[in-house]
Amino acid sequence: MIALDTNVLVRFLVEDDKAQSARAARLVARAIEADEPLFIPDVVICETVWVLLAAYQVPRLQVGETLGRLLMAAHLRFQDVDRLSRALQAFLAGKGDFADYVIREEARAAGCDRVATFDRVLLRESAFIAP
Repeated sequence: MIALDTNVLVRFLVEDDKAQSARAARLVARAIEADEPLFIPDVVICETVWVLLAAYQVPRLQVGETLGRLLMAAHLRFQDVDRLSRALQAFLAGKGDFADYVIREEARAAGCDRVATFDRVLLRESAFIAP
């Protein structure tokens, strides 16, 4: 199994660099043809969401839709697709960064019931507290 780095996933999604985007697309096509899943680490998903929002100014809802399609893709594997799906739902309903919701889900999985943060936006949401 091959893991994808953020720059490969972004090139595949955005197609802004003709040569690199084509290489990323060929890698995905070869993996699908060989029935070999591709692994995307949580940090790559977090970075990709940030890059799409900040660098490419993709609207939040469109980023959410793209991420939803990735999470459902049969040829992709994730550390915990259910955790990422919960973080995605919170991201679409909330105002925090996607990574913040992933942090909350990872904290819950580790047995934590709260996440301490200075982020005022997050303090209005469940499970986030001020230090």
